[in-house]
Amino acid sequence: MGQKRAIVCGYYGKGNGGDEALLASLLQMLPKSITPLVLSGNPNQTRKRYGVETCDRTSAFRVLQAFNQADSFIWGGGSLIQDATSAMSPVYYSGLMGLAQQRGLKTIAWAQGIGPLQRPLTRWMARQCFQGCTGVSVRDRTSAALLADWQVPFRVAPDPVWALDSTPVPGLWDLKAPRVAVTLRSHPHLTQERLANLTQALIAFQEATKTCILLVPFQASQDLSIAQSIASQLPDTHQIFQLDEPQQLKGLFRGVEMAIGMRYHSLIMAAAQDCRCFALSYDPKVDSLMAELDLPGWRLTDIPDDSNAIAHTWIDYYANGNPLSRDQIQSLVDRALMHQDLLVDILVKDS
Repeated sequence: MGQKRAIVCGYYGKGNGGDEALLASLLQMLPKSITPLVLSGNPNQTRKRYGVETCDRTSAFRVLQAFNQADSFIWGGGSLIQDATSAMSPVYYSGLMGLAQQRGLKTIAWAQGIGPLQRPLTRWMARQCFQGCTGVSVRDRTSAALLADWQVPFRVAPDPVWALDSTPVPGLWDLKAPRVAVTLRSHPHLTQERLANLTQALIAFQEATKTCILLVPFQASQDLSIAQSIASQLPDTHQIFQLDEPQQLKGLFRGVEMAIGMRYHSLIMAAAQDCRCFALSYDPKVDSLMAELDLPGWRLTDIPDDSNAIAHTWIDYYANGNPLSRDQIQSLVDRALMHQDLLVDILVKDS
């Protein structure tokens, strides 16, 4: 049959642990007969980390060269098609998908979380792209409902990071147990007052539970300064873990009893590794995950003003809450592999 080449496009090489985990999951699931070429914001780093061919995502000349050599094009997972943070993001990704479709490549919208789409133009562009795809998979019911309204055939399955392999983190088991992981990120609704309340609650929580606090920045540019601020105030054992390897990032949660997280993929990784999870939601995708997994938590705007109330809620959940059952986790992992089935069906069986 011979090797085929697929362009893989996503928010890669930008230092975001969740998006890197999506890329690692896609490469893990990609059929062996397919050679990936990854569009990246940091091509050298991506090439070294994953051992794949890469291309600078901002170089129009190099990207067009890649299209001339490719048989297929893949939107590689996550919230690529949304205009809440920027109108340029859906324009960029839709433009590449449109180009791939015009050139007759097989096109796959893979493991997508669609929206919010607040602007008529970006909504129209998204609809045109999804309707032109050879195959589509989404990771949540909201995206599925939108595609159903657009009459686009799709498969819906849990986020592929559920099925990502995990590896141990050197030094983690040297830290005292039990351990609790915290993943916060900057956001307009995470005001200085709310962050101060969360920090005071975490101090009280640690004093009551005698836990080791692991502060885990998923994207240094947005998370590290918050982690450092909290670390400077914690009274007992703590550690900041900056991990570049997605498999290690997931593996960190093997040694954790409970996770308090804003980051969508931190909650998935933690839940997949048998952790109790408490969510702090800043985005509809986190709301959706909370509803689907029945996770306790608050939207940022609903966090109590009283740090003692926050701490008491966390302490109670630490003492009495339960992680997902092993059967639930295995079901999510098995169903996440439906994203792999889509790749096989389109890139191999239909060839």
